[in-house]
Amino acid sequence: MVEKTLEKFLFGSRWLLAPFYVMLVVALAALLLKAGQETVHFMVTAWSATESEIILGVLALVDLTLTGSLIIIVIFSGYENFVSRIEADDHKDWPEWMGKIDFTGLKLKLVSSIVAISAIQVLKAFMNVGKVSDRELIWLVGIHMMFVFSGLLMALTDKWTVEAVKPKKVE
Repeated sequence: MVEKTLEKFLFGSRWLLAPFYVMLVVALAALLLKAGQETVHFMVTAWSATESEIILGVLALVDLTLTGSLIIIVIFSGYENFVSRIEADDHKDWPEWMGKIDFTGLKLKLVSSIVAISAIQVLKAFMNVGKVSDRELIWLVGIHMMFVFSGLLMALTDKWTVEAVKPKKVE
């Protein structure tokens, strides 16, 4: 009886994660405000901007969009993997990937999103190379390469894990 009570308590504690996902929705709204601010700034300065400044403005919007997408992936996949299933039948526009991402898929999507966001930061620095110090560029490239290396290592370990648990064919 003590064991069952403890297990029910531990299982119910997963709901403590729900407020974290609500806070991520609030963070997504703050990111939307920042994207709106960036869009207004981009549009106001577009007439007098150079090609490089336009590209930097677009990259800033792409960066914010990828970050917002990353937040959505974390919210839905995390909620479904760790808290509770979401009934998709009631939602006609339900994206196909939602509800089908396991923890491994979630990790890989997160890492690939982080690598993409990091790549945009590096690209923005290279587009603005006259205003960025060599030290900053080295750090940006180094950090980006660590993200790439970490992502590759994570993907390889997941691949090796899947291969290790596959049943072997008997000949």
